[in-house]
Amino acid sequence: MRDHGGNLDAARERYGEGDWIDLSTGINRVPYPLPAIPAVAWTALPDRAAMAGLIGAAQAAYATGAEVLPVAGAQAAIQMIPRAFPAGLARVLGPTYNEHAAALRGAGWRVEEVGEISALGGADLAVVVNPNNPDGSCHAPEALRRLAGQVGRLVVDESFADPVPELSLVSDPGRALVLRSFGKFYGLAGVRLGFVLGDEAAIAALATLAGPWPVSGPAIAIGCAALADRGWAAASIARLQDDAGRLDGLAAGAGWRLVGGGHLFRLYDTPDAAAAQESLARRHIWSRIFPWHERWLRLGLPAPGEWARIEAALRP
Repeated sequence: MRDHGGNLDAARERYGEGDWIDLSTGINRVPYPLPAIPAVAWTALPDRAAMAGLIGAAQAAYATGAEVLPVAGAQAAIQMIPRAFPAGLARVLGPTYNEHAAALRGAGWRVEEVGEISALGGADLAVVVNPNNPDGSCHAPEALRRLAGQVGRLVVDESFADPVPELSLVSDPGRALVLRSFGKFYGLAGVRLGFVLGDEAAIAALATLAGPWPVSGPAIAIGCAALADRGWAAASIARLQDDAGRLDGLAAGAGWRLVGGGHLFRLYDTPDAAAAQESLARRHIWSRIFPWHERWLRLGLPAPGEWARIEAALRP
């Protein structure tokens, strides 16, 4: 089932309009402040110089010399990768973001979802989300590099890795394809920007599918500015870490047990996830539950002005 967070329209239909706090995604609630966007970004097709500037900004931010392909969000890469290589057996480490398996099946791959990283070996293509969504579980880069030698192609989705660069393969992807999301950490999901990093041949194959203008001019301008602002990134990581601890404390007071999470979302075991979601929704706070686990509820981290409502909603 391809269920997702961010489905606030469903919440409004059931619980009414109002001032909603959407914590159903892992998108930073304190977005990067939009820079001034040159008029030419709106009126002209992105040229090679603009694309090269964005690629350079990504390489600098991720401290890598690897080949980089900008795409319209990590989701675009998830859709393209199954079609860039001959279909065969794909194994996905789960439970995880459900679009990987769905996109592979849609492109004719035989897909097996496995629960242990050791079970990925031997696949023609293997997918690991690191850190994982929704439980935040992580795998060391050394383990992933070993795995890359045991499969035909390894895809590592690092959509939530900005706050934990020590876990990332971007500095040296080797035989892996690494996906990075821009919209989640920078809080600008509507920009639709992401990156694929990998070897020259794989990136060339994906670039052919992506076409000549895979991202917009405004996305290039915003991405270049945000990726270069390392001060904002450092301050955001520190704030998110503090906020994660604060939310965990409130959840514990409500009788919920921390299962996992990262800097952008937390996952809790509740007595009844559907009931917990409904209780929050009646206060116009939207959360994420999962059809395959009746006790798990995921919350993104509130913005500074939203904490009072969260505290009131979780007060015993």
